[in-house]
Amino acid sequence: MATYCFDGTFTGLLSCVFRCFQFKEFDVNVTANSKSQNGLFDDFIEVASNDEHAQRVWQGLKQKTSANSLRNFYYSFLSEKDEAFQHCLNFAIYVFQSQKPIDRNFGHVDVLGISQWAKQVGREKHRMEAFVRFKKCKDGLFLSLVRPDFNVLPLIEKHFKSRYQDQKWLIYDEQRKFGIYYDLDTVHQIEMNAHEIDTQLKVGHSQNFSIELDDDEVLYDQLWKDYFNSVNIKARKNMKLHIQYVPKRYWRYMNEKTL
Repeated sequence: MATYCFDGTFTGLLSCVFRCFQFKEFDVNVTANSKSQNGLFDDFIEVASNDEHAQRVWQGLKQKTSANSLRNFYYSFLSEKDEAFQHCLNFAIYVFQSQKPIDRNFGHVDVLGISQWAKQVGREKHRMEAFVRFKKCKDGLFLSLVRPDFNVLPLIEKHFKSRYQDQKWLIYDEQRKFGIYYDLDTVHQIEMNAHEIDTQLKVGHSQNFSIELDDDEVLYDQLWKDYFNSVNIKARKNMKLHIQYVPKRYWRYMNEKTL
């Protein structure tokens, strides 16, 4: 069985779908890990990202599936898991080989699969929107360092741009080493050297931001903790339920959870 390896981009995944039909190879594995070998005798094929091929596949999916299925497909891709990539590839093949809409055929393993992965990614998106906390830097930039389970930064930028239109902010994914930066006009995707994160943030090639905290940030931090403690009813404390709604892995973002 052939194994397609792509570069981990959305264009790359769609290019794998194009190649399946180009060479009539429909029973294939797909991975974003170039070191992955599923079997000793597998044909390991590196598929280059091709914008034209990817665009043709995406336009074809738009014509044959609903907006909800396209959303599920994209959300599944953002999980960055090979299992989800496989469901996406198989789903696209199923769509193009079917003569009728298959969006709600949850009896098919891949239709169900992308729906389940989309739910997980969507849940992480909503939690990031709820639990992200910003620190104010001396230059006026509001900074948040996050480490989500999935690559949800492309999904949350609309929420934060709408909510915080009057301030510059940067949400940086420590695990994936990129961030989204809002300059009061547009949201930009940026990358920076992780070793320099404690000294400066590089945006493009011309802008530098010091991330030394604003003098009032410690005061605001303490005021929020005092407010949280004052409204907390200790007699009604239910830690089990609390962890269910606010898992411990998100506590690192929350001022009230730090000493």
